[in-house]
This record gives sequence, C-alpha cells and structure tokens, in this order.
Amino acid sequence: MDKQIDWANLPFGYFPTDYNVRCAFRDGKWGPIEISQSETVNIHMAATTLHYGQEIFEGLKAFRGADGKIRIFRLEENAKRMRESAKGLLMEPIPVELFEEMCIKAVKLNERFIPPYGTGASLYIRPLEIGMTPRIGVKEADEYLFIIMVTPVGPYFKGGFKNTNMCIMRQYDRVAPQGTGRWKVGGNYAASLGAGHKAHELGYSAVLYLDPKEKKYLDECGPANFYAIKDGKYITPKSDSILPSITNMSLMDIARDMGIEVEQRPIAVEELAECSEAAACGTAAVCSPIGEIDDLDKGIKYVMSKDGKPGPVTTRLYNHLNAIRLGETPDTHGWNTIVE
Repeated sequence: MDKQIDWANLPFGYFPTDYNVRCAFRDGKWGPIEISQSETVNIHMAATTLHYGQEIFEGLKAFRGADGKIRIFRLEENAKRMRESAKGLLMEPIPVELFEEMCIKAVKLNERFIPPYGTGASLYIRPLEIGMTPRIGVKEADEYLFIIMVTPVGPYFKGGFKNTNMCIMRQYDRVAPQGTGRWKVGGNYAASLGAGHKAHELGYSAVLYLDPKEKKYLDECGPANFYAIKDGKYITPKSDSILPSITNMSLMDIARDMGIEVEQRPIAVEELAECSEAAACGTAAVCSPIGEIDDLDKGIKYVMSKDGKPGPVTTRLYNHLNAIRLGETPDTHGWNTIVE
C-alpha cells in the first residue's frame, strides 16, 4: 500500500494507478482480456464514439472492509445496467461474466490503491465502452473497446456526509422525455455541464432537474437520483428519463428492511414543502443529504433540514449502507463480491 497517499483527504478526481484492463470486440466476438499500463487510447479520428456519441460507462466501488477483505458493491447489477445502456445505443452488450472478470482483475492488479478501512475513501471502478469503427455517415460501429480503469477517490461532494444545497432551474433539461436518460451515456452528462456550472457559480452543489416534458415533477440531480422523506415514507421519482440508480435501489431495500414504506412515483415540485428530509444518491454521491432546495424561477426556498444537520432517516440509511459495503454488518441481500 502506498504510504505517500493522503487517504483521508482524497478528492473525487483522477489519480493514476498501475494498470487498466481492456477487451476488444472485433469480427463479431469479444477477444482476449489485455492488461495495459498505458493511460491513453489509440483511436481513429472518425470513430463513432467521437462523432456520434457511441460511449457508455458505469461507476462502482471497491472497499477494504473492517476484516481486511476487499468488497465490490453490486457488481452484477452494474454489469446488467451497462448491458441495457449498450442496447440503447446499438452497441455490443458486454457479457456479465466478462464484465465481472475484468472488474475483479482490475481491482486485484491495483490492490495497493485501495484505501485503508476507516479513511472514508474507496477505489472507484470505471468501466467504459466506446465505438471504434470509423464512420462518416450516421451508423453504429462494428468494433468496440471495453476498458476498466480504477482510481482511489474521496467523497463526491466536499465535506462528505454533510448537508449540501441544490437549486431548480427550469431553463435547463438534462435529457429529452423519451431520450437517453435511462442509460448511462456520456452525452447525458455533457448536457448537464452548463446547468451544473451555473449552479456552482451561484453557490449550489448541483441542479435538481424537473421532468423534461411538463416541468411539473422532480426528476433527478445532475450526478445522482433523488429521494425525500414525507410522512415517514421514502419517496423517489418514477420517470422514464432518469437513470435507474443502483444505490437508490439498495436504499429502497434497506428502507423496507427498516419498516419504512417506499413509494416510487411522480413527485410534484410543490410536495417538497411537505418533506422532512431529502438526499441525492448514487455511486459517486452515495447518500448525500440536502439542506435546502431553491426554486430560482419562482423564488421559493424549500428547507429540508431545520437544524442544519442530516436527517435521522437519511443518517440511518447512510450508516447501514456503508456498514454493508465495509463488512460491518451482515450482507443479507448478497450485494458484495469479495475479491479473493
């Protein structure tokens, strides 16, 4: 383990590691797994990923647990979601077994970069698939490159598990109503850069987007899904334009285990006034409590935290999810893959 890394103060950013793992799809089949030390990709200037956005990715994490074991959280679910993204963009779906084998290999090869237990940091795993065929006309590729890179990271939002403020800006949409929002596509994130930049300039951590069709219902935060606590229930938006967050799925299961009723349904903006807690949730954000949500167009401030602290339900959910990932409590749902 590298003694030079300040594990407790890691940003959520790129940090070079020793190896990445690659596999190419050519002539109708996936080739052998290759181990690379290069941080660059040799790509044709007319590749479909550059011109027509054939690019999908995933995000998951590996943790060093209280018992010293290495755990990857929700490995199979990430593999399945990436397959759905591939189908959506007419790319070659990666077999679940290949995805899992390459993730485990990348983690083992870079084991010295897995942060120690107790630092709050983790090893972020970024699977990436890109279209490699040169095209000038709009058409899907015949060849693809699948890469797994890893990097140690700290919390996505500065300060870790502390309240963060968000805003609603109706002049921006992240995705189209029947577009690519339900898939993890690079273009969705490119479309959110302008709104995110403006939000940061105004002092907010992220934008809480409304549904792109009617602008009546809550959709998701720029980098994460959204949930709130209303009348003791866990409520989260149901929409065809948001990415199905694996973290949100996990939190819903944990909430049910705790006896909390879960509702996945359209949530009108005005309901925020009746919510006692709210949070952004995702692999990067984990479970990040929201203190205030400002509707900038209507001049309304929704206060989610009256005392400036994370709410009790969100705190319980966050602690329990972390305990599962770190091996501190039984993994009753079988979510962890232990890397031997």
